[in-house]
Amino acid sequence: MTVTTRTMPHGKLIDIHHPAPGTAHVPVVLLWHGVGPDERDVMRPLAEAVAREGVLVLVPDWRSDEPDGGRAQLLASLEFARARAAGLGGDPERFVLAGWSAGGSAAVGVALRPDIVGGRRPAAVVSIASRYDLPNRTTGTAPLTDLTDLTGVPETPAVPVTLVHGTADTLIPAERSRDLRDALAARDRPVLLEEPATDHAGVIMTEYDPAAARCRPSEDPGVLAAGRATARAIARAAGRA
Repeated sequence: MTVTTRTMPHGKLIDIHHPAPGTAHVPVVLLWHGVGPDERDVMRPLAEAVAREGVLVLVPDWRSDEPDGGRAQLLASLEFARARAAGLGGDPERFVLAGWSAGGSAAVGVALRPDIVGGRRPAAVVSIASRYDLPNRTTGTAPLTDLTDLTGVPETPAVPVTLVHGTADTLIPAERSRDLRDALAARDRPVLLEEPATDHAGVIMTEYDPAAARCRPSEDPGVLAAGRATARAIARAAGRA
């Protein structure tokens, strides 16, 4: 497994986590970090774990403190990933959009409102430790509100949504994901919720460092186990399990 870094046309950096050498036409995951500006490095432990499952993983920087909340940068990274997936050895038809915290609800927004990306739905969405009652960064609307507005509107095909949320998360309680699971299920939309025994940072294989005011890789066995469970959930959504 190797990692390369490129500069996207809009100037932001993106890490590309390649699976084992010689693999081709593998599933592709675009993985968005949370609200901290330009924190693609925070996602590296999880991205590496997903790549080891035989998935091409792209992790872009974006800034939530932009005037538009990061919307343009998120959507630009989505366009870049789709355009470059095949050339990087990925299969554009098996394209999964995933995100953690603010990145997670932004990914769900694309699944519910594909009109913002020209109607191109991802094959699946994975949202990790997020909330869905507030406007997300891609659509500017709350996913739970979007679901209410879309009641009775058929979606063909429905985008499968996997939710992952730590049961010990005190920053965003797991009830937030349960609310979305119930709302999706009530509308017959495919949804799965996994709840590892960890907190907001642990679900992506990290721990929060108060001195640095950011997450860093963890060596705690429980955290690593929880993060591997998240990686497997993403790999399954991408058709790797």
